[in-house]
Amino acid sequence: MSRLLHHLIENAAQTKPDASALTAGKTHLSYAELQHHLQSTAAGLQALGLKPGDRIAVYLPKQTETVLALFATAWAGGIFVPVNPLLKPAQVAHILDDCGATILVTSVDRARLLTDVLPACTFLQHLIITDGTAQPETFPSLTVTNWQTLQSGNKPVPANITENSIAAILYTSGSTGLPKGVALSHRNLLLGAESVVQYLGIQASDRLLAVLPLSFDYGLNQLTTAFHAGASVVLMNYLLPRDIVRTVSRERITTLAGVPSLWMQLAALDWPADTTEHLHTLTNSGGHLPVSVIKNLQQHLPTSRLFLMYGLTEAFRSSYLPPEKLATRPASMGKAIPHAELAVVRPDGTACAPDEPGELVHAGPLVAQGYWNNPAATERHFRPPPAAMPQRSTNEKVLWSGDTVTIDADGYLYFVGREDDMIKTSGYRVSPTEVEKVLHASRLINEVTVFGVPHPTLGQAIVAVTTLAATAQASETTFTQQLLDHCRATLPAFMVPAYIAHRQQLPKTPNGKIDRQRLKQEFHEHFAEAP
Repeated sequence: MSRLLHHLIENAAQTKPDASALTAGKTHLSYAELQHHLQSTAAGLQALGLKPGDRIAVYLPKQTETVLALFATAWAGGIFVPVNPLLKPAQVAHILDDCGATILVTSVDRARLLTDVLPACTFLQHLIITDGTAQPETFPSLTVTNWQTLQSGNKPVPANITENSIAAILYTSGSTGLPKGVALSHRNLLLGAESVVQYLGIQASDRLLAVLPLSFDYGLNQLTTAFHAGASVVLMNYLLPRDIVRTVSRERITTLAGVPSLWMQLAALDWPADTTEHLHTLTNSGGHLPVSVIKNLQQHLPTSRLFLMYGLTEAFRSSYLPPEKLATRPASMGKAIPHAELAVVRPDGTACAPDEPGELVHAGPLVAQGYWNNPAATERHFRPPPAAMPQRSTNEKVLWSGDTVTIDADGYLYFVGREDDMIKTSGYRVSPTEVEKVLHASRLINEVTVFGVPHPTLGQAIVAVTTLAATAQASETTFTQQLLDHCRATLPAFMVPAYIAHRQQLPKTPNGKIDRQRLKQEFHEHFAEAP
């Protein structure tokens, strides 16, 4: 088996050099060509001074340079940090500073957006521009290099790393505070890809369409899965769901991954009749897929097998439901994927009885290395195994997920809820606290609480309930619009509240905290009632 991430491409280049590896717009790379470009990029990064363990942030949409920067960083011994291209400057700056990135790979336009925040990123030394040339005087504290200069044509020096070295840091939001970086080793990523290839049955002849952000573990896995199988992957930044349908048909896509909000839109579209000739595998993760959507997809794509999956960045993917079980268990998360061991436990660590709610605990080589630069959170979630896993060494760290699930008598898992108040919307995890901080920064409100409620297409919609500042003179409608404008200027679209309500006062718990749960219950049916 490959030991390091770049070996996936190296192996494929040796066995099938002319096979299609990567398509991005009009660019098509074979495995031999991809290997050549990766080699030059890795050598160029080392020439800039990259040392094993250094972090390189990549702030780009899905394009050829994004893939090269990620995998070349791993080849050169560094740690890649993909940054969601939807994030705004302040959020990008937090990630750069938190992971201590020394190199940022981005475009001219995106670099301009970051002009005001980059000087505060004290670890950052180099800026690599993938298109055109940035004016060095705009970034006086950084060495600015264009992408063409980076391609030295040399071979990288073998890095002093092992399969247990950290290869990537993926930032994910929890219920409180700013996003946390999940540290993943080469082994985590390789075995994760191997597991998915195994249970999905991915072959070298397959063509995967990558529509999800590469900063999302589910999105990144489209690359690692394809490269592990020697298959082809097509990158796509789409505007409308209809564009995905057209691309699936034009590129003869065989495997398509999506989140519930995307599948809900795709299930409502008409698909070309010839799609059934090649699109044989559909996968869903990031939330529950309603039975009505499943039926619509099956009606449009009767020959496609739909895999319902569950996972979280800290433990890769955890479980999947085989397509043949959809008819009888559409609400189930399925069973553990290869290389994963799961248990449902009580607070004392003993195994729950069938149908008894408990915390889902993950063990095995897919469990991440912890949270980067956050020992307190790591200690809280990555702990010794529970009594329900007696075969595990007490020295091993397993993931206590915070997810409440049940397991039936046949071993199938069912999601119940989370211990925290993280919002899952459009496939993203959103921190209520992060949105609350942005609303407070508007200076238009006194108090605010943010939470998620069920939504027919988003999974959950973000709701904010506020008390207006004492100096407020305008109408509530005007203030709502001002708050939304402030959020849109500061947050990516998926984090902007779908609804803002105002109250004279917010309900409180006995200890004086805002009673978020009471408000969640009050607004639970808000979008269900909407026409």
